[in-house]
Formats: sequence, structure tokens, C-alpha cells
Amino acid sequence: MRPDGLPSLFDLQVEAEAMDCRLVYAASNPLEEGMKIEDLKIPTEKDGRFPIVLESTRKICETIGQNIAIYGLITGPFTLALHLMGTAIFYEMIDEPENTHKLMNFCKDVCIATSEMYINAGVDIIAAVDPMTSQISPSNFADFVSPYITEVFEYIASRGKASSFFVCGNAKNNIEEMCKCKPNNVSIDENIPLEYVKEVCQKYGVSVGGNIKLTVTILFGTPTDNLNDAKNCMEIGGNTGFILSPGCDMPYATPAENVLAISSLVHGEESEFLEAASVLDGIEYNLPNYKEEKQVIIDVITLDSESCAPCQYMMEAVKTAAKDFGDKVKYIEHKIKQKESVVCMIKLGVKNLPTICIDREVKFISIISEVDKIKEAITEAANAKGI
Repeated sequence: MRPDGLPSLFDLQVEAEAMDCRLVYAASNPLEEGMKIEDLKIPTEKDGRFPIVLESTRKICETIGQNIAIYGLITGPFTLALHLMGTAIFYEMIDEPENTHKLMNFCKDVCIATSEMYINAGVDIIAAVDPMTSQISPSNFADFVSPYITEVFEYIASRGKASSFFVCGNAKNNIEEMCKCKPNNVSIDENIPLEYVKEVCQKYGVSVGGNIKLTVTILFGTPTDNLNDAKNCMEIGGNTGFILSPGCDMPYATPAENVLAISSLVHGEESEFLEAASVLDGIEYNLPNYKEEKQVIIDVITLDSESCAPCQYMMEAVKTAAKDFGDKVKYIEHKIKQKESVVCMIKLGVKNLPTICIDREVKFISIISEVDKIKEAITEAANAKGI
């Protein structure tokens, strides 16, 4: 497929697991369960899955590292802090800011240690993947994230390596703050207009990566769909300071011919892939008659709560909020890895991921709302139905 760069691993649970988070479908939150920051240890090459991760990375670098850039992906400090503390961190930022700063400083040290391990294994670029920063304001980003991730990027630069800042979700308001942290690159998903990110990043001399659509194009699209989406991204990104890439990690079942089509475009060989077909031809999804339902119906549109951190925490918030209402509430996760879920998303008028709809009305867009606010929205919908 002739990429110019390749991550050796994309897994935002490696560090958390090595720090004694129990993995089921996602990591547990040890600080929420009573552990103290002082009890946590910075992972080493011997902890968790790091031995096999680093062995694999070394083999990748030795085998193909002379020809393409190899990325080492680390969990960014804010997302790592959420893995350790859970969503309680959003309250701690307000009620106990000093405790949050203490945790962020610790997570910064973990990021530097992990970066060092990947650099020693031979990678060319360290990408800090911090999707949960899309859930906070620019002022909170500047206060709780910037001082710590900046130190991480400074360390990477001191080792003579390049850095990238990966974010997903609707993080448009934080792009400028991300650039101020001095990464070499900012990479985004389809939730943010590429034109906007390109304009902001140019002011800071930061390159941009993105943002071919993951599901409608890469997973479900035809080669022609992929050619057209990639061509549009390339026209916006231009020839300087732009890396054409998927908006996030590609879905597992991505057809190889779709990626080959994108590669053929980059190398000027796209003509053999030209064809025409609609990505959602023949796919149907019937929405319920919300007004007639005897329950409040919550539709949660996600990429996949088992692999997308913001989606995971949004689903947890919905489950917690719905618990007190018993049979009065029904919630459904629509993972847009499935074509029917994409059709559902379109019918609901959802444009950003993850999003919560309550009785067809879009309520929370790409933001993990407080449980109490979700409960208020459920109560309002229940009262409207008289249940």
C-alpha cells in the first residue's frame, strides 16, 4: 500500500494496563477505586505488554524503517489521566485543581518515559494521542493540558525526533491551543473542517494530518469514494505541511482495495480504480415512532465504545444516567462501523461523533455531559410523554 508512515501500534490502553488498570473491554479507573497517585508507578520496558510491544516495534523499525517513517503512539496525558481517575476528573478540575495538576504532572512523566522507550526502539515520530481533550474548553486545555504536553514535545525534540498531536472528536476550539504546545504536527478526524485546521496550523508552522472519513468512505465506500475523498483532502491540504491520512485508526474490516485506491491517487495511478457505486445502496434503518413509544429512547451514535475513548466515556455516562429510570428508558448504541448505523445517523441528522439523541432530538454533540444533565434531559422527555 506504499505508505510514507506507519504506526507500530494503536492502542490507548497499553500504559494504563502496565500501571495496574484491569482490562475488560476498557481499563478500570484505579484512582476512582481508592488508589492514590503515590501508589502508581511509571511503566518500564518490563511492565504490561510493553515487552512484546517494544520487541515488535524494533522488528518493524529494522525491517522497513529505512524506507518509511515509523510512528510510536503514546496515550496523551489527559486521556491517560481519565483512564486512571475516570470521569471524576471533570469534577476534580473544578473542585480540586491542585490534585488534577498533580495527576497531570505524573501522566506527563509517564508520557516522557513511554516516548523514551519508543525512541530507543527506533521510531522516527512520537504521536501523543489525546482524544479526551476534545471534551474540555480552551481555557481548561491551557491550564490542565498545555504545560504538561509541551514538556513531552520538548523532550521528543531534544532526542532529535518529530512529534505529532492526535485528537479526535469535535476539538475545533482547541486546535490553536494544541499548536501552542509546539508539536510538529496536528492530526484530526472528520469532526473538524480541514480548511480551518490548515489555516490555524499554518500560523504556527505546524503541519496537518487528516482527515479521510473512516466509515462512510474507508470502511463502506467504493474505491471511487476513497479517491474522491482523498482528492478533496489533498486539494485543501496543499503540497506543503500536509499529511494525507485517515481521520483515526482504520476500522478492522477496511477493504484493501480502498486503501490501494488512495495510494494510487498519491502516486498518480488512480485511473484503474475508477468505478461508480453508492456506499449505502439498499441499506435501510427504520427509526422508531418516538412519540408513540412508552419509553424514552436514547440513541448514542459512536464510532465504537469498545475502541474509541470519547465514545466509551459517553456510553458510560448514558448508562449511569439511565440506571435510575429503570424500564422508562431504553438506550441503544449505534456503532457506525455498521452500515445500518450510518443510515440511522443520517436520519437523525447527526454530523459529529459521539452524539446523544433523546427521542430523536440531538442533545449532546461530541461532548461527555455531566450525568445530572443527561438525567435532566431524560426527565424532560419522560414528562413530555407522561411516563
